[in-house]
Amino acid sequence: MKIYTKYGDKGFTKLYGGDKVKKTHKRIEACGTADEVCSLLAVVVAEMRENEILDDIRKECEEIQQQLFDCGSDLATPRELRPYKQKEEDVKYLEQRIDEYISILPKMEHFIIPGGSKVSSFLHMVRTATRRLERIMVALIDEGEAVNEIGLVYINRLSDYFFVIACVVNLKLKVEETVYKRSPKVFRTKK
Repeated sequence: MKIYTKYGDKGFTKLYGGDKVKKTHKRIEACGTADEVCSLLAVVVAEMRENEILDDIRKECEEIQQQLFDCGSDLATPRELRPYKQKEEDVKYLEQRIDEYISILPKMEHFIIPGGSKVSSFLHMVRTATRRLERIMVALIDEGEAVNEIGLVYINRLSDYFFVIACVVNLKLKVEETVYKRSPKVFRTKK
């Protein structure tokens, strides 16, 4: 098996089904960004291996890497040429994890500046790359391209998940969050 295909030598690549597109196509940008998110998450997973208290979150992140590959596979599939891999259960999984983690965090009333522990800082980097992936997916939809709608919801939830677990990591490691000082209270409980 050869690792190189030579399709890219002239700036093109192939999608699932054989469509040849420029490497600058938004769909390829989305696939590349999904790969980037997964790769950034790999750094987080490696860092978490250094601290046993984060094993549960590390295992979740390893599962999310699998789901990110599903997302990339769906993004590489134009015109729904095959059933999409990402399903509603993936979204529900993230929502359950978010809800559980929010319940153990101190009440948030202000914006938090990314940082704290090294792992938390890396998670904020993953979160912002995930938001970029979401914007690219929306741009694809705006251009009339077929995108797995569940995949878009998943990526939206995933950035929330990364924010929450960044806070949980700081809590577990007993590292204080940095609050954005020039902001009034922004998170309020509904009455």
